[in-house]
Amino acid sequence: MGFGSYDESEQEQPGEEEEDTGEAVNVHEKDYDGEMSVDSDASTDDLIDQLGEIKDNDDEDDE
Repeated sequence: MGFGSYDESEQEQPGEEEEDTGEAVNVHEKDYDGEMSVDSDASTDDLIDQLGEIKDNDDEDDE
C-alpha cells in the first residue's frame, strides 16, 4: 500500500537536466549613471539625532 498518489511526470529521473536556453541575465541592464541630490535644511547632526530617536522607538516597540 502506498502513502499517497503522485504524478510520475513530475518526478525527476537521474541524469536528466533542465535544458539550457543559452540566455544570460544582464544584471547591469538597468544601471543608473545619473546624479542624485537631496534638498534639506537639516544638518548632519540633526539627521543623526533623528535616526537615533527612530531606533530608540523601534527598540521600545519590540519589548
